[in-house]
Amino acid sequence: MNRTEVPPGTARAVRVAAGDLVRVIDVEGGQVGDVFAFTDSGPELAEHHSAAHTRAGTDRLFPTVGESFVTDRRRPILTLVEDTSPGEHDMLIPACDPARYAALGAPEHRSCAANLREALADAGLSFVGPTPQPINVFMRIPVGEDGRLSWLTASSRPGDAVTLRAELDCVVVVSACPQDLVRISDAGLTPLAIETVHNGGTLS
Repeated sequence: MNRTEVPPGTARAVRVAAGDLVRVIDVEGGQVGDVFAFTDSGPELAEHHSAAHTRAGTDRLFPTVGESFVTDRRRPILTLVEDTSPGEHDMLIPACDPARYAALGAPEHRSCAANLREALADAGLSFVGPTPQPINVFMRIPVGEDGRLSWLTASSRPGDAVTLRAELDCVVVVSACPQDLVRISDAGLTPLAIETVHNGGTLS
């Protein structure tokens, strides 16, 4: 098993093969993470996980154990196989970006969109195009009866985790979301961790 630490407000990229397991861990609890996935097709990535295509394929707003996330070409790329958290995750909200923080009066603030590009560059990879909409693990954005969204603080506890199985050879990027102007993460910014195990192994 390999473990990659994701410091608060930053992102890290890991490469996995089809059949490998990827676990995203909320180390201290209450920390939202943005998860991105791209098919591993060379240094310039193209096909990627798509929240919109996943919602169309599952007929659900939010992910649940046993269902797959699909790409913009409608191919399964990751499957949620285990969830030890309260199970509150989001597929509606885009990654925070410089424009979001500029509107909040903090134009120099770190963002998940920038974190994604930095993590890919550190791995010798790049992605041309708009930032894909991520899987927002541990993020609580319930939809009210009137259709309005509520921005609630993450309820995940220390050590809570989601485990994903790679259905394709892919690059997974996890950003420990730096958003601290809207209180979606509890008690400030804290780290996440990524654990990976090759096909046939188990995460203990």
